[in-house]
Amino acid sequence: MNAHASTARAERSRHAHVGEHLREWRQRRHLSQLDLAGDAEISARHLSFVETGRAAPSRDMVLKLAERLEVPLRERNVLLVAAGYAPAFPQRSLDDPALRSARAAIELVLRAHEPNPALAYDRHWNLVSANRMVMPLLAGIPVRLLGQPLNILRLALHPEALAGRTVNLAEWCGHLLDRLHRQCEATADPELIRLYQELKAYPLPARSAPLASDNVAIPFKLRLNGGVLSFFSTTMVFGTPVDITLSELALETFFAADDFTAGRMQEIAASLK
Repeated sequence: MNAHASTARAERSRHAHVGEHLREWRQRRHLSQLDLAGDAEISARHLSFVETGRAAPSRDMVLKLAERLEVPLRERNVLLVAAGYAPAFPQRSLDDPALRSARAAIELVLRAHEPNPALAYDRHWNLVSANRMVMPLLAGIPVRLLGQPLNILRLALHPEALAGRTVNLAEWCGHLLDRLHRQCEATADPELIRLYQELKAYPLPARSAPLASDNVAIPFKLRLNGGVLSFFSTTMVFGTPVDITLSELALETFFAADDFTAGRMQEIAASLK
């Protein structure tokens, strides 16, 4: 990915008409006009007119094309405004009373996952919330690296933070960078692209060899107090959000990958009571 070109393209798109926006999203998804037109049940000729500004799409058509292109909700609002329509999707703080039930659900998942660590983060990987099991794993990290907003990826890849304690650093950090790269490609978010470039500049080892064929997930192996904790993780998102904040929120839950880790997490949990 050419990050500078992607950033410039994202900056230019703020002032583009809706057709230019749609063309960029279609090209980002590697779709031809014929493919997209077929998915959206319109003619390729009409889509061509929309992309070149010769035809103005209806509000419903903008939303339909955005749905087929899997455009993030935040950017769907951009498309609507560029087409002359009001935004369709609200963006509220998690403290907003309207999102009280969503916030409660997040906290419920985090607490229920103990004694294993779990956390929630926003679209830029900034920590939103975490259960009690996360902070014990961060003991000894310099305070300056734990300032707000606490960025999960910086914490994972910085040599003075978790990277210095990660046993399988090349594989784990490669996995995280791959995830971020895909997110940059999917969203063209300038801040994510800058974050990717920053993290790529960290002194990280290259992956030495492909994973064994019997591995189903890349573990996170963390050295702590003379032992090695091994986890595998899963990511959860809200299934059908209509709020931008919720659509961009992710919950990362870690599970003990061996008996030693399970026992150690039980001990840490007991010490916190």
